[in-house]
Amino acid sequence: MSPRLELLHPYPFQKLRQLFAGITPNAELAHINLSIGEPKHPAPQLVKDALMNNLAGLSSYPATLGSDELRQSISEWIARRYNVAAPNAATEILPVNGSREALFAFAQAVIDPTAKNPVVLSPNPFYQIYEGAALLAGAEPWFVNCLAENRFQPNWDSVPDEVWTRTQLVFVCSPGNPTGAVASLDDWERLFALSDQYGFVIASDECYSEIYFGNDKPLGGLEAAVKLGRDFTRLVMFSSLSKRSNVPGMRSGFVAGDAAIMAKFLLYRTYHGCAMSPMVMTASAAAWRDEDHVIENRAQYSAKFAAVTPKLAGVLDVALPDAAFYLWAKIPDHFVGTHTTSSDEEFARRLFEEEHVTVLPGSYLAREAHGINPGRGYVRIALVAPLDECIAAAERIVRFCTP
Repeated sequence: MSPRLELLHPYPFQKLRQLFAGITPNAELAHINLSIGEPKHPAPQLVKDALMNNLAGLSSYPATLGSDELRQSISEWIARRYNVAAPNAATEILPVNGSREALFAFAQAVIDPTAKNPVVLSPNPFYQIYEGAALLAGAEPWFVNCLAENRFQPNWDSVPDEVWTRTQLVFVCSPGNPTGAVASLDDWERLFALSDQYGFVIASDECYSEIYFGNDKPLGGLEAAVKLGRDFTRLVMFSSLSKRSNVPGMRSGFVAGDAAIMAKFLLYRTYHGCAMSPMVMTASAAAWRDEDHVIENRAQYSAKFAAVTPKLAGVLDVALPDAAFYLWAKIPDHFVGTHTTSSDEEFARRLFEEEHVTVLPGSYLAREAHGINPGRGYVRIALVAPLDECIAAAERIVRFCTP
């Protein structure tokens, strides 16, 4: 077996199960799980209908490149959503089985393990796939802390030149998981300048782009490039229907950007054997062409954040994020850890035991880097449960936090 498998860390939810081992939660209260970022709103009927009406696709091998219809629907959606010229559906777009597998596979295709000590840069806190993808591609993960004083954005200027010269790939997550922070045009301009200087590829994870509040749509990587008068050289974006359309089980997303990179990634995927099912392609095209269900989805999240955030702000250091469906909450100072737990672990453990509410310790979503774990002292609260459950959970958290 590959020795690199030994480098992988336990997944956050495995750690959470270990943290809760032996605990008997309050049996008088129904469990409310706000730890996992899994959409719970119903899947749109138009997607269900498209799946059921195209079962004949089960009799055909799918094409790795996907159908013309699906790639065209994605191209048209990008043009509408970001107010840019439609990307070339034949050369700049590739359907994938959800952004998670694509992010992992992309690193395997991009990284040159024969180079001396290749580096993959990641925000910290981060989506753990970035780290695993880097390690199994033969690269060193290097973490850039995302702190409140920098709007929870990576401080690219904190990265030493020696690291930049070895960097082959940079993961960006905007809107961010777990913070919900959105990169500004200035942030993108700085990263593009560094990419021009050092030649690394940018992988922009934008799977939360359609969950936002008000009329301020999160800026995307391709959109930022166009606004700055650039093409898509060394830039690839990743998106998904999981959060946008509440179909996480369908495993449908896309990759779009630099045509030269896309051609090589297509070659990799042809051998990898990860083509999307024909029936899923048809259902995905229907989803990308419809915005009504996305507007309704966004309204449901907005209602939950409007109801929950003010309640929690009375006992936690928390505010409405730029986007996404997470609250990144700093816990009160009077919660302290033990010899076996950090303060955020102790908060999550006791909250589960006393109030039967599950949240995720922030330290599980980050690594110790440059002297700190930037997730320590925070918890991630995913507002994915129904509105009444989210309100009930918030009331329990308030009760729990009140001395």
